[in-house]
Amino acid sequence: MTTDQPPTRRERLRAETIREITTIALAQMAEGGPGAISLRGIAREMGMTARAIYSYFPTRDDLVTALIGGLSESLAGALESARDAVPASEPGNRLLAWGEALRAWAVANPAGFRLVYGDPVPGYQPPPGGPAEQAARRICAGLNQLVAEVGRPRAADQVDWSAFPPGYAAKVRADVPEVSPAVVSLALRVWGRLHGLVTLEVFGHLGSVSADPAALYRADLLDLLDSVGADVPR
Repeated sequence: MTTDQPPTRRERLRAETIREITTIALAQMAEGGPGAISLRGIAREMGMTARAIYSYFPTRDDLVTALIGGLSESLAGALESARDAVPASEPGNRLLAWGEALRAWAVANPAGFRLVYGDPVPGYQPPPGGPAEQAARRICAGLNQLVAEVGRPRAADQVDWSAFPPGYAAKVRADVPEVSPAVVSLALRVWGRLHGLVTLEVFGHLGSVSADPAALYRADLLDLLDSVGADVPR
C-alpha cells in the first residue's frame, strides 16, 4: 500500500510564494485593471529579482493563465458544492442553490470575477484547452444539466444544433450527450440573466439604485426559475 507523502519544505515555500504572487497580481488588477498585471511590479513588491520571479511564471501570460484557471476552478467547485448540498430529488432547489452560489462567489472575489468575465487582459491569448476552458466547460455542463432537469423550453427555444457555433455545439454534446438544443438555448438565457445582475453588482452599477442587491438578485432568480418551470419554495 502506498501513501501520499507530505509536501517537502521546499514545495511548501514554493506554493506559498505562488499564492503571494497571485494575490498581488489580483490586487494590481483591482487597482489598475487587467492591463496593470506586471511580473516586474510583483517582484519589486515582494523584494525579489525579476529573474527569480520568472522561475515561477516565465511570462505574464503564464501568470494570467494560472490566475484565470485557478479562479475558474474555484468558481466551478463552489457551484457544484452548492448544487450537491441539495438532494437530487429537488432539481429546482439545486438550480436555486447554484444561482445563489454564483453571486456569493462573485461578491467574495470581485477582482477574480472581473478577470474571468470582465474586459480581456490586453495582449493575452488563452491557451486552447487550458485549465480555464476546462473549468468553463464544467460550469456550462452543470448549468445545462440543471436546466434539463427543470426546464420548460418555450417556442423561442425550439432550435436545432445549427443555431450554435459548431465548436460550441460539439463541446456541449460531448459533455452532456442527452441535452437537447432547446435546453441549451434556454440555459443560455438563464445564464444571461444570472450573469447580468451579478456583473452589474460587481462592477459597481447597483449601489446607487438598490439598497439590497442580494434581495434583488434572489427575487429575480426566483422569478427566472418560475419562468422555466422550476418548482421552488417562495
